[in-house]
Amino acid sequence: MSLRLPSEIVVEDVLPTLRALLARELAAHGLTQKEVAGHLGVTQAAVSTYVSGEPELEPTIADHPRTEATVESVAAGLASGEMDGYDALAEVLELVRAFEDRGPVCELHEEAMPGLEGLGCDLCVRGENPELRTERAVLDDVREAARVLATSPGVAAAIPNVGTNVGTALPGATDVADVAAVPGRIYEMGGSVEVPANPEFGASEHVATTILAAMAVDADRRGAVNLATDDALLAAAEKRGLDRMEFEAGYENRGERLTEQFETREAVPDVLFHRGAFGIEPITYVLGETGADAARLAAELVADPTDA
Repeated sequence: MSLRLPSEIVVEDVLPTLRALLARELAAHGLTQKEVAGHLGVTQAAVSTYVSGEPELEPTIADHPRTEATVESVAAGLASGEMDGYDALAEVLELVRAFEDRGPVCELHEEAMPGLEGLGCDLCVRGENPELRTERAVLDDVREAARVLATSPGVAAAIPNVGTNVGTALPGATDVADVAAVPGRIYEMGGSVEVPANPEFGASEHVATTILAAMAVDADRRGAVNLATDDALLAAAEKRGLDRMEFEAGYENRGERLTEQFETREAVPDVLFHRGAFGIEPITYVLGETGADAARLAAELVADPTDA
């Protein structure tokens, strides 16, 4: 992965595209190439290249509606004399700043540095800080959990029909948006575990609700993964001496009901399960300090439950 600054994206991708579009628009207003060169601060030869259509434009920038609006406004203002260089620069800067804050510049930056995906603009706009490091660590943990599920034997057969998910919460999480999970859920296809997307915060309400209920009683239980309820898996958990708890299926006030049960027993179980209900598939949650911990434990339980 090459190290690129967002300013490099602006210089190498955004500005050449804007100059070419402005040159063509100014020429369309009847300005000579010399006049266009004077407005853009480039050579007449460069303008000739822009107008001929030779330079390759960055489509992410060129095709953006805001680019078109800015180019038309600046070209019209310069051509009519209603706008001077200061005014033109102000509009272009406004466009670039908008593109840098979760816009096309951020998109291009993440393409150049995939490791920034989901965090690029937070890093560049907000700057480095401990909160961002924590968020990244949580997202990395869910990626690791998904990798464990995708590569461990037996997991595919344990995925419920509705799909599975794995989540990790930020320390002190109080809301679904504080819990990272896999968008669209993880599912089984042809005997393999398919992970459709990179983790995001707020991607799974059901897993998040379970984690938040656990954290209300034990702040260190920040991870969970759900699988299909299976007697062999539950037996494996019992043989390992894991704390199990059965609860009633149903989605209404599930978080509140789970929190009350955890508080009553003064502990959060390692394995939480229900036997299903009308229209609700039987589901088991394996909990851990993080989603990756929960995924590793779940993989061990389903690998060979009879000998676990």
